[in-house]
Amino acid sequence: MKHLLLAAAAASLALPVTAQEPAPIPSPGEIAAAAPASDWIAIAPSDLLVMDLAPDANGKARRVVIQLMPAPFSQGWIGNIRKLAAAHWWDGTSVNRVQDNYVVQWGDATEKKALPAGLVTVPERGYVTPLAEDLQAALRAKMKSEEAELLAAFRQPADKKISAVKRAIPRDPFADETIAFHGWAVAVDRQDESGWPVHCYGMVGVGRNLSPDTGSGAELYTVIGHAPRHLDQNIALVGRVISGIEHLSSLPRGTGALGFYEDEKERVPIASIRIAGELAAADQPRFEYLSTESDSFARYADARANRRDPFFIKPAGGADICNIPVPVRAVAK
Repeated sequence: MKHLLLAAAAASLALPVTAQEPAPIPSPGEIAAAAPASDWIAIAPSDLLVMDLAPDANGKARRVVIQLMPAPFSQGWIGNIRKLAAAHWWDGTSVNRVQDNYVVQWGDATEKKALPAGLVTVPERGYVTPLAEDLQAALRAKMKSEEAELLAAFRQPADKKISAVKRAIPRDPFADETIAFHGWAVAVDRQDESGWPVHCYGMVGVGRNLSPDTGSGAELYTVIGHAPRHLDQNIALVGRVISGIEHLSSLPRGTGALGFYEDEKERVPIASIRIAGELAAADQPRFEYLSTESDSFARYADARANRRDPFFIKPAGGADICNIPVPVRAVAK
């Protein structure tokens, strides 16, 4: 019996060792889902704008939730929006324009509805904001990291140096730098030390007439196509759609100039627009976003720029700021 046990042990030692399969590389979504609760930041109900459209043809409710832009960006227009919501001004107005691969726009189609008292006129300089110390610090940290990457690229062998340097140098055709800051995509002018939010998918802006008009905030739009970054610094951005974008992006396209509906019957009625804090507690939507200052977001952003999960063959080696959307999730009540 003893010999049998020894023989069995020797046989087991002689078996070839099977290499362990490498752990699958997580996708950006999986990285965000695995982020600890401490990396998620609650959005205050006072910073959520809730738009309820008329029910669809099947009687299904259509709710769109917009997160308003935080200080210091666009605060004059956002102050107007809060006043318009408090006055219930948008109730009974409509979605009037749907332009394919561009924007959905809503407000008073007649342009005759009186605005509430107390709205301010914001000058064009409000499109761009001087950099506060915290954003300057974040920008310096990003530039230092990029400098280290560039120096490392120059140390590559001659046959790999050019491609390495190309990957290390950030490129944005519309700004010196772009950065994810306190949950938002921000572009920066290093010389003027100023910054502005950028037109990514789902961003909400203020409709206006020709300069010097900057719009009151009564006419709003959201991006439903490729990021129209040429609008940056030309129009006020005041927030982003964080839920219900499908109720806007799937609407029939307008056949008039710039996608405006030519027939009044085509317009989609707006039942109400409210600041979430005005709603009954049970009806208030609750959301949180992944902190852009967290390690989880850093891993998520890297994964968006360099997809290594099983579906992908070749990592892109970079990403436009609009291709790194900040994860937002609903919170159970």
